[in-house]
Amino acid sequence: MKFTVIGGTGLIGSQVVRKLTAAGHEAVPAAPSTGVDLLTGEGLDRALEGADVVVNVANSPTFDEASLDFFRTTMTNLLAAGERAGVQHQVVLSILGVDRVPQLDYYRAKTLQEDLLRQGPTPYSIVRATQFFEFMNAVLSWTSDDTTVRLPATPVQPMAAADVVDAVVDVATGTPLNGVRNVAGPDVFTLDDLARVTLAAQGDDRNVAIDDKAGMFAVVEGDVLTGGPDAHLASTHYRDWLKSAH
Repeated sequence: MKFTVIGGTGLIGSQVVRKLTAAGHEAVPAAPSTGVDLLTGEGLDRALEGADVVVNVANSPTFDEASLDFFRTTMTNLLAAGERAGVQHQVVLSILGVDRVPQLDYYRAKTLQEDLLRQGPTPYSIVRATQFFEFMNAVLSWTSDDTTVRLPATPVQPMAAADVVDAVVDVATGTPLNGVRNVAGPDVFTLDDLARVTLAAQGDDRNVAIDDKAGMFAVVEGDVLTGGPDAHLASTHYRDWLKSAH
C-alpha cells in the first residue's frame, strides 16, 4: 500500500514513515521541507498521487486561537486533495478527551479538525492519544522557576511516542474505523506526581507545589484526560521510559 504521511518529518510522523516502510509499504513524508504547504495546498496533489491512505499527524505552530484557522484550512485542503487523488482512508492523530475541554483553544481546534474529517468525503479513522512522555519537560517548564514547579493535580495517563506510532500504524493499515480509537499509557498519575517522578529521575531537587491555576491543564476538570474503559493501553511505563531515556 502507499501512504502519504502529513507531518512526516516530525516526532511522530518520521517514526510512522519508518515503521510503515519497514513493514514493506511505500510511505511518503509530506512537510514544508518536502515542498508541501498545507495552508495554501501547494504540493498536496503531487504528495497524494497514488496514495491509498493519508496519515495526518501535522500540528499547528501555535496552541492559541490561531490554531482554529490552521486546522480548519489544512483539513479542508487535505480532504479536497484526497478526494481528487482517490484516497481510500484518511487517518488523523488527535487527543484523548479533546471534545471535553472546550476552554482550551487548541482542543477546540482539534475537535473542529475531527468534525471536518467526519463530514468529509472519505472513510476515516481518528486515533486519540493521551499526552506524550516526551513533552513532560515542556509541561514542567511552563510553570516553574529555580526552586518550584507549580502544577494542578489533574489526572493524566501519558504514553510513549513510540506507542502512539504503533497505534497510528495499526489503525492506518487496517479497515477505516469511521470512528475513534482511544489509546493511553498503562498508568494514571496526577500531574503534580508525574512532575515529582520526572524531577527525581533527573536528579532535580526542585519542589513541586499543587497549584490549581497553573499552566494549560488547570482548566481541565475531572479525569477527561485519562483513558477510560474503552481505551487501548500501551505497554511502556513512564518510570521505565525515564530510565531508558537517561
